[in-house]
Amino acid sequence: MARLGLGFVFVNVMLEQLGVPVPAVPTLVLAGAMTGEGRLSFPVLMVAGIGACLLGDSAWYFAGQRYGGRVMSLLCRVSLTPDACVSQAQHTFSRWGSSALVFAKFIPGLSMVAPPLAGAMRMRLPRFLALSTLSAALWVGAALTAGLLLRPQIEKLLPQAASLGGSAVLVVLLLLGAYVAWKWLERRRLRVILAVERIGVDELARQLQSDDAPLVVDVRTALARSLDARVIPGAVHVPAQEIQAHASRLPREREVVLYCSCPNEVSAAHAARWLLEHGYRRARPLQGGLDAWAGAGHPLETATAAAPADLRHRNPVYRAPATVKRSRNEQFP
Repeated sequence: MARLGLGFVFVNVMLEQLGVPVPAVPTLVLAGAMTGEGRLSFPVLMVAGIGACLLGDSAWYFAGQRYGGRVMSLLCRVSLTPDACVSQAQHTFSRWGSSALVFAKFIPGLSMVAPPLAGAMRMRLPRFLALSTLSAALWVGAALTAGLLLRPQIEKLLPQAASLGGSAVLVVLLLLGAYVAWKWLERRRLRVILAVERIGVDELARQLQSDDAPLVVDVRTALARSLDARVIPGAVHVPAQEIQAHASRLPREREVVLYCSCPNEVSAAHAARWLLEHGYRRARPLQGGLDAWAGAGHPLETATAAAPADLRHRNPVYRAPATVKRSRNEQFP
């Protein structure tokens, strides 16, 4: 830090904002401590940190604007916490709107997904830059201030860390490796927990044409549906976060098929498991979700805002690809 100073801080922050696993908060805290000694300038560090954040955020914003949900799906697939990735970010945006960008950097998972999500939502660039600048100023300022306040403690620790030399680097790498391994085990555990029976897209297509057709439920967030308005014909909309609140209006005697557009059908599997644990006869997530349904060439419709009064006796409507009509795309109230 003493040798590289401002340039090191700038590069570290920018790489973290681009998604490289190189934590920038420890660097900012240490830089904040050095401002108390006069070795670095607090205002200059603020400008450098904010600028680095804006470069990284803007890159993701334009990627989201151009590629939409595909960018967020990619981020979720490589995330160490896929169950708390895109769907939770979309839910947060749905609840707080664009102001979610202001505190996004303080929430793991949301910080990485928020910029491309803002681009996919077609947020105006000036508004995005204003909110992103405010968020960066709060985040960088908080870390630098923490370092300034903790300067006496940091000054005591630095000589001990310096005496360790390469051993300190090895310890950091081991801790980082342990963290990644723990998260990987969490992902494996999640797969075991969500190992409920799936239904394939071709099987669902056949069942929808039978007299005992299942009820198809779209568990994506409202924001996800606005970014990708495709729906399976006859599907009703119950966001995964609201399954428990509206479960009484779902039929217990019929099979329920749930789908989403998240990796490994995480949201749909969570919802299906909850239904099975609360007395529903059969609930299955759709293998591969909406993308698999579309990829198999099955018909799609465009979501509407119509809301049925009750779903227990509602039969989905399915049409063969050659006769698809926009008949009953219903959104759950």
